[in-house]
Amino acid sequence: MKGREVILGQVDGRDAAALIVDGELDDLLVDGDAPRPGTIYRAKATRPVKGQGGMFFDTPDGSGFLRGAKGFAPGDFLLVQVSGYADEGKAIPLTAKLLFKSRYAIVTPDAPGMNISRSIKDEEERLNIRAAAETELAEASGFGVILRSACSGADPDDIAEDVDAMVELAQAVLNDDGAGIEKLSEGTGPQELAWRDWQCDTVREGDLSEWLAQARKTDIRLSGGASMAVEPTRAFIAVDVNTGGDTSPAAGQKANIAAARALPRALRVRGLGGQVVVDFAPMPKKDRKGLESVLRAALRGDDVETALVGWTQMGHFELNRKRARLPLNL
Repeated sequence: MKGREVILGQVDGRDAAALIVDGELDDLLVDGDAPRPGTIYRAKATRPVKGQGGMFFDTPDGSGFLRGAKGFAPGDFLLVQVSGYADEGKAIPLTAKLLFKSRYAIVTPDAPGMNISRSIKDEEERLNIRAAAETELAEASGFGVILRSACSGADPDDIAEDVDAMVELAQAVLNDDGAGIEKLSEGTGPQELAWRDWQCDTVREGDLSEWLAQARKTDIRLSGGASMAVEPTRAFIAVDVNTGGDTSPAAGQKANIAAARALPRALRVRGLGGQVVVDFAPMPKKDRKGLESVLRAALRGDDVETALVGWTQMGHFELNRKRARLPLNL
């Protein structure tokens, strides 16, 4: 089946959403018990960690950690936002840079100005999008807005309404005059995230068991008979690339290119983040730069921040991926 389709359903009683592209699972979101990224707290500073340049905070959902927390002392209160998921037993990762994100707009308090997605090339369309957002933003002193690629082809009234809703939410949070530790805004759940981030004309409710089983498989078939195994360990995500039955001189390079193109989706649908170590198939060192270029291009289409760390002395390739999803171990 060609095209993009979103399926909304549940996994073990939890809300979930799957994105199917050309008949293949391209993304999978499943809700969990951990605080959702985007949740905003009024949190209380408790203990500085000088070696890491951060501060622990008390939140309604447990202890959180904010890196680069300068100018705060234990007992101070601060508005913070959950920036990702924590490893089991570790503090909730926090940021003091609040973002209010919806389908068309991201409102940025304390970062005034307007930016329009570079993927929108038509100059007249960019002017219309800017005009739709300017009126709503003009009344929010000091606020900025990022207008997302979803604005392309959208009704200007819908864009203006979206910006207005995010401005109102930001003002409500920032102007809250309460005291003590409190959750001020809940992060976005899987089905709303699907509406917000996945551009798709076909949305339906359905059974996700087939796609969940596919995502839970360790082994992934690649073109040319090659395969890739993705296995989470306690310390890192191990990825092993195999050439299969191909014994030609270029077998390793072909398998590695196929694995590099498939890796972002494989990590995304499994909700995997943190340190990733890839044991690519044997190939000449002179071909490494080309493989890195393929991997970098594949990651451009992925919405999870991933840094290419580089090659180890043993010939493995390392990546560091933000923990933006819950791992699929339900």
